[in-house]
Amino acid sequence: MVSVLVALVVLGIKYAAYYVTGSVALFSDAMESIVNVVAGLIALWAVSLSYKPADSDHHFGHTKAEYFSAVVEGVLIVVAAMLILREAWGAYLVPRTMEAPLTGIAINAAATTINAAWALYLIRRGAEKRSPALAADGRHIMADVVTSVGVIGGLLVATATGWSILDPLMAALVALNILREGYLVVTSSLSGLMDQAMHPGEEAQVRDLISANADGALEVHDLKTRLAGRAMFIEFHMVVPEAMTVGAAHDICDRIEDALKQEFQGARVLIHVEPEAEAKQTGVPVL
Repeated sequence: MVSVLVALVVLGIKYAAYYVTGSVALFSDAMESIVNVVAGLIALWAVSLSYKPADSDHHFGHTKAEYFSAVVEGVLIVVAAMLILREAWGAYLVPRTMEAPLTGIAINAAATTINAAWALYLIRRGAEKRSPALAADGRHIMADVVTSVGVIGGLLVATATGWSILDPLMAALVALNILREGYLVVTSSLSGLMDQAMHPGEEAQVRDLISANADGALEVHDLKTRLAGRAMFIEFHMVVPEAMTVGAAHDICDRIEDALKQEFQGARVLIHVEPEAEAKQTGVPVL
């Protein structure tokens, strides 16, 4: 909700900068802020939906809803970029003279500062909460910050030199950067929808935790992981001596599960216990 409010405030400030100057580059910056508002609303819906508990139709919860939010945001970014390119082309064919450029640049700089602070916060919270929607929103806003800095620099040069052609050129560069960001957001989200595995570093942690807490087991194999928003699924086969009781094997499973869930909040662990005849490499230590 705060993200939507911040986007509205920044949109108002950036539109004021465009209104004062008539700059197509500042118009492009304001156009991207409209996308930020819509994306913030979509992310709010997706995050709210993702926290709904599992039900009879969704036994594993609704955490993947955040990926759909990120995909829609990527599409909106592309639409905004195309609109900006059209406006930049018109300004290139019919050059415009900026009015009060320094005032407009100062107004835009204030909006850019607000955006930078909020983007850093969203990216950090997205990582902490393992939220694709928050992370995508933060990366998008940070891309907006980078383009805004470029626009401000280009307009300062245009003002100092009188080269009005820099205005539509900067707008076109903004659009191209937005297209790049949209591509990254969409591809990242599609990977999540395709059940992407955990990061190799995190998967190595999983292996270490299993090994450290599997005393009594003979072997662990067929480890598989996948991510679904902030939820993660870990499954593997654990080989135990045939003479081991069900209760003893269950105690090992509980120990491993507790260790994994303590390290990875939201982890869902599935362990398939097998007798020693199912070992793939007899005598090989656990993992």
